[in-house]
Amino acid sequence: MKEKVREAALTGFVALDRRLPAAEAAKALLRKAFPDHWSFLLGELALYSFAVLVLTGSYLTLFFDPSMTQSVYAGPYEPLRGLRMSQAYLSTLDLSFEVRGGLLIRQVHHWAALVFIAAIAVHMLRVFFTGAFRRPREANWIVGLTLFVLALLEGFAGYSLPDDLLSGTGMRTANTIVLSIPVVGTYLSSFIWRGAFPGHVILPRLYVVHVLFVPGVLIALITVHLILVVYLKHTHWAERGRTNRNAVGQPMFPQFATKSTGLFLMIFGLLTALGGLAQVNPVWAYGPYRADQVATDAQPDWYVGFLEGALRVMPPWETVLWGHTFMWNVLIPAVVLPGLLFTGLYLYPFLEKWIAGDRSEHHLADRPRNQAARTALGVAGIVFYAVLLAAGGNDVIAFSFRVSVNTLTWIFRIAVVLGPVLAFWVTRRICLALQAHDRRLLAEGRESGNVEQDVRGGLGEGHEALSAAQGYRLMVREVPEPLTAPRPRAELPRRQRLRLALSSWYYGDRVEVPVTPEQRRAVEERTAAPIEPEEPGTAAGRGEPAGRGR
Repeated sequence: MKEKVREAALTGFVALDRRLPAAEAAKALLRKAFPDHWSFLLGELALYSFAVLVLTGSYLTLFFDPSMTQSVYAGPYEPLRGLRMSQAYLSTLDLSFEVRGGLLIRQVHHWAALVFIAAIAVHMLRVFFTGAFRRPREANWIVGLTLFVLALLEGFAGYSLPDDLLSGTGMRTANTIVLSIPVVGTYLSSFIWRGAFPGHVILPRLYVVHVLFVPGVLIALITVHLILVVYLKHTHWAERGRTNRNAVGQPMFPQFATKSTGLFLMIFGLLTALGGLAQVNPVWAYGPYRADQVATDAQPDWYVGFLEGALRVMPPWETVLWGHTFMWNVLIPAVVLPGLLFTGLYLYPFLEKWIAGDRSEHHLADRPRNQAARTALGVAGIVFYAVLLAAGGNDVIAFSFRVSVNTLTWIFRIAVVLGPVLAFWVTRRICLALQAHDRRLLAEGRESGNVEQDVRGGLGEGHEALSAAQGYRLMVREVPEPLTAPRPRAELPRRQRLRLALSSWYYGDRVEVPVTPEQRRAVEERTAAPIEPEEPGTAAGRGEPAGRGR
């Protein structure tokens, strides 16, 4: 009987597979190689934090009321009894004090949002510093960056929904930013708030954006992102057996699936522990929002703190033209600055490819030290962001350390200009020093820890040769050489002269590794692109600088 049942089931599966070939796709997915290095888990950290956000957010929507209708509080929290407040703030208080498990879910949701955005940011930094945005992954870089921008919008919308004094202050700042946009600012503000601030529709509209529009787009883009990751394969570090033409890792089942499930459970447990033990966003301590009040130490969440800092360090510049006031002190730090920042990030993969004259595919991850200019740019960006984030709390810092707010503001103004420049120079020198260290290791070997005496009687540190795996990791690298001009630079168009100058600045400082001709050929073989298509209009045919080298 059992044999007949098994045979019937097998026949059914075969018949189903003929009509819907899912088994073949499932087998290919189960055999897919996934990376085994810890740094590649940052994307999963963001994914599982988003899963916790969806689960907890679904629970919160059952009890939250985004209405701005005013009522008098008569709940269990005595300090707020008798105060007028919106239904949004009232339902948030009810969630915190009267709904069973409501406060825990609220705090888990908030912590998951912070971890989600932080994980995306660190994941993007890993992709940037290792060069994983290069061809063929430019589209995935754009998708990932768009996910980060949408996560910022989603976080700000959720942060604003409780309608407490802190979030209301943030909404006032957002309204000021919209009003600072020349020509269309007043129209945008009237459309978004449906009249003068604070209006009566902004919270219901933000609620729809927060629970429907942005999550839907996030889910769609995450799906596209994962499909591209599966299709394009992952990058990997240069190790023996790992080249630019293969994808080495652990199969999805059972190794990767087991690790990934364990990571999800750890994240869920950690976020639950944070929600139960670490207080975050205590809205009852801030009170309901009133347009005529603001807390002195009002601070936004970290992911928008750099905008607050930029607003605080910007000088009070305004210009009146034709009866209209241009608020440069708001427009430049809150509109122009983030616009330029994210535009540069979107265009960076294509800009670097243009500077390097590089049209090949890259599946080997760069060691950050080997790309000194790129690493220095990344560190300079981090320092720039960190200074602005610290400037967003200049009043709290001034109060805590008993210093003048004006003095502290000038310190931040100087630091936001000189800090990134200094960070770029120092990081680039450190990267070159590490490259020189790698060269010395390849030439002399690593120190053995033993004192040895040479034939002349001199004493010195003994050295021993690197292992084959260590030598492979140091020698196999992709570092483009600066472009060379096909003819005298004076005869070249201005655009090509600019490209040559940028290429020389970007790739000029480097430390070559000591390799024999045989080793060089082996390195070139392992870093060769999987496909080298003949593209129409080559560099030589257009009279452009010569292509990349290693």
